[in-house]
Amino acid sequence: MSQLNDLQEGTGLADALAAMAAVVGARHVLADEATCERYARSTAARPVRPLALVRPGNADEVAQLVSIAARSRVAVYPISTGRNWGYGDACALGAGQVILDLSRMNKIVHVDAELAYAVIEPGVTQRQLSDHLRERGYRLWADCTGAGPDTSYIGNIMERGFGHSPYGNRLQHVAGMQVVLASGELLETGFGHYRQARAAHLFPYGVGPFLDGLFTQSNMGIVTRLGIWLMPQAECVNHFLCSVPEHADIEPVVDALRPLRLDGTLRSILHIGNDMRVFSGAGAFPRDAVTQGARPPDALRAQMRATSGVGAWTVSGALYGSHAQVAAARAALRRALRGTAGRPAFVSERSLRAGALAARLLGATKAGRRLRARVMLGESLFAMNRGVPDGRFLAGAYWRRRGGVPTSFPDGANPAQDGCGLLWVSPVLPLRGSDMLAVHDLARSSFDKYGFDLFATFSMINERALGGVLTVAYDKEDPDEAARARACHDEVFGNMFEAGYIPYRVGNHAMGRLDPEGDSYWRTVAAIKAALDPAGILAPGRYQPALAAGLQ
Repeated sequence: MSQLNDLQEGTGLADALAAMAAVVGARHVLADEATCERYARSTAARPVRPLALVRPGNADEVAQLVSIAARSRVAVYPISTGRNWGYGDACALGAGQVILDLSRMNKIVHVDAELAYAVIEPGVTQRQLSDHLRERGYRLWADCTGAGPDTSYIGNIMERGFGHSPYGNRLQHVAGMQVVLASGELLETGFGHYRQARAAHLFPYGVGPFLDGLFTQSNMGIVTRLGIWLMPQAECVNHFLCSVPEHADIEPVVDALRPLRLDGTLRSILHIGNDMRVFSGAGAFPRDAVTQGARPPDALRAQMRATSGVGAWTVSGALYGSHAQVAAARAALRRALRGTAGRPAFVSERSLRAGALAARLLGATKAGRRLRARVMLGESLFAMNRGVPDGRFLAGAYWRRRGGVPTSFPDGANPAQDGCGLLWVSPVLPLRGSDMLAVHDLARSSFDKYGFDLFATFSMINERALGGVLTVAYDKEDPDEAARARACHDEVFGNMFEAGYIPYRVGNHAMGRLDPEGDSYWRTVAAIKAALDPAGILAPGRYQPALAAGLQ
């Protein structure tokens, strides 16, 4: 912590901000109470106030700001759009830092229709890129996550996030980064540092050491541009949903799907959610029926399943290709699931149109309302499969929020600003049904202990691994519940770590726990950090366990 204290005690913050204002313009340097309070809001109930907010407009300004910060010994914390829900939102890891908000840097620099890639800046959002491709007639789709239309592609990629499509393992579909180093120098990775390079955004590795990974989940530099690969529009897309009635029945279903993921039949990222994950995405916590505690009783949970037609688990995924390829994949999926409790239901554009017509004919009846809700869900899933983001999938963040989702939802949804309580533990595990149930059961004991529902999603992030997202949703207005939520998160995090299910990403509140044994990996990371940023001005503590431990 002494390094950060040294920075905080460095002279000349006012002079540094004045120099930064000379670079970006005075209206883009904000230190007023309202701005600092807004950027301190967090779903983690861990507000961290910045010293100020600075909004550069291009990479050259970022470089100048970093040079000023280095001279003035002022720590800076870069964010893309500040929507890192459940992991830190727009907050720095520790107090005494100036936020560099890169959302003004929102240029789509280039789209290559023939080779299917785009070059974008950090402020480019899922909505912006989707609209750009559609409005200009490009027959290309960008991968989407369920984090909302206004989230940044680069921000998510820097955290190694994943989406839904065949390009859902996003970092694997990136080539050529532009990075501002702590020295103020501009680095081009891959082939990009060669002025004459013709494949800078086509072949990520370049020649020589492969540096791109150093700038993800780190504080080694500020990524100001990158190339992202786009998916050619498929002739045919089908979505499938598979409801699994009982908890234990999911194990053979997962094991039956694994060979299809390995052989390429299932190319998209499949998501497997438990019943509470499905409920949380479709409505608010039933406060009228549950007057005490933060979880529905088992009888009510069973009733909610029966009413909504939801099983203990739901598998969701998409099939892409020609009509013949999708038909073959459907047949292979049916064959694979024979003998299991899983029965896939396929959704096509044709079936959605038929469902919408039937819902209109049924009108305001109970059956009509239920069918209409299913059609709307199918339409949102179809849109996301095709690179059109939909804010409705953020509904789960509002589960324990008093008042539920805002009346304007999903427009402008912002869980941090809206007072939602949300913490995530995100373990990676082998793509085996037995491991999935082991992780679920290990987490459930802690959730039961602290009185929370376990929202669990497991995603086939590649052909051999599942990425888990275990959600602690809590009422941030209840101090006792917020304290229990943090204790639950910390216990689950520790138990997963001890059992060998290491998280693929962590929130600011957990970064100090990543190096319990002081191993050579983190010593090497620290040595690289010291070489690239000797003054430690870039995001102190971020994926820097030794320093982060003193800030938490």
